[in-house]
Amino acid sequence: MAEPTIAKRLQRRFILMTSDTAIEARLGAEMPDGWEMMVVRSLEEVGDWVDILLYRFILLDLDATQDFDPVEIIRDLRTEHMLQIAVFCFGGDPALRDEMRMNRADRFFERDEIVARVRSFLQQYGW
Repeated sequence: MAEPTIAKRLQRRFILMTSDTAIEARLGAEMPDGWEMMVVRSLEEVGDWVDILLYRFILLDLDATQDFDPVEIIRDLRTEHMLQIAVFCFGGDPALRDEMRMNRADRFFERDEIVARVRSFLQQYGW
């Protein structure tokens, strides 16, 4: 478990949950200096709930269902860890998006749209 220091909390970083290397590269190309993107396929790769809190937001690929269950991820965040970190989902079909909404995911975007929007997220969460 990471020691939750002020310096670590002030680091500008976010989590990308995907197995799509193309979207990872496209999102990485949008990142300005001073930001870090951690690409994972499970929350366990990030660490305990304290470790997750050190990130500004999560981008969750709803098309990566062969690698992880997005519904289980959001349930784990919201009920097991009781975290209110922003979760921006992209991709997925309407039924999966509805299920994610019921489990308190925050916003939904198309795959191409998330690339265009990531800059505004980085600005908004750049405090």
